[in-house]
Amino acid sequence: MTKAPASVAAKLASTAAGGVVRVLLLITALFWLLPAVGLLLSSFLSSTDLNSGGWWQALSAPSRLTAENYTALFSNEAVTRSLLSTVLITVPATLLVLVLGSFAGYAFAWMEFPGRDGLFLVVVGLLVVPVQVALIPVSHLFGSVGLFETTAGVVLFHTAFGLPFAIFLLRNFFAQIPRELLEAARLDGAGETRLFAQVVLPLGGPAIASLGIFQFLWVWNDMLVALVFADSSNPPITVALQQQVRQFGNNIDVLAPGAFISMVIPLIVFFAFQRQFVSGVMAGAVK
Repeated sequence: MTKAPASVAAKLASTAAGGVVRVLLLITALFWLLPAVGLLLSSFLSSTDLNSGGWWQALSAPSRLTAENYTALFSNEAVTRSLLSTVLITVPATLLVLVLGSFAGYAFAWMEFPGRDGLFLVVVGLLVVPVQVALIPVSHLFGSVGLFETTAGVVLFHTAFGLPFAIFLLRNFFAQIPRELLEAARLDGAGETRLFAQVVLPLGGPAIASLGIFQFLWVWNDMLVALVFADSSNPPITVALQQQVRQFGNNIDVLAPGAFISMVIPLIVFFAFQRQFVSGVMAGAVK
């Protein structure tokens, strides 16, 4: 049975509806970007200009924009050290979660061992445990072993709380790999190590990339764990900016560019891997 062609009125209504949706999405995107644009323009305005008016004055007087704020930022030793400290925390915490989560996800998906299903239920249960519950006991533990106020302590905390989600996501993704493909590799003489490295990891690239984005964003933007466990003399950028507010109430020439750099780096990471992020999340959510 052939479908009747759509009338002119129906085509116009469909086009108008699509146009309305595009306009609404564009307006939403503009509102979402407005704080970021305001922060960017504020980072190029002097403290005098910002105190006399808002960031929107840069739109009418672009000549007021200056790069002196970024010069002041990178000459501020506390902020530059905090950026390095943030990198030294975020990169190891992300890599450890990816490596350990990949091993555990493969084991839960394709290896038989006693108590596998029970252990996986424990992992799923750990997903709902809030970070705040562990702050005091972990503080006592780190204090007794000498990890309190150290970079290693912050990395271990983020790794421990990132692993449940990592194992859950990667196990669901790896379980969707056709069993026939793995059996064929085993018949060709591949052991578990070779099977994991040459078959599972290449196929799991989207899920691993999406997990890396999740972990990177969480650790980079974290402030609570850094306030409790990080070295107070060399904190991550989130804590360093908060300390700048506390010490210099009007230090906007450092705060604005520092906050923008702190925001733009995770955005660059996200947009660089957004395709893998979407495909990995969708694939890990269907099974």
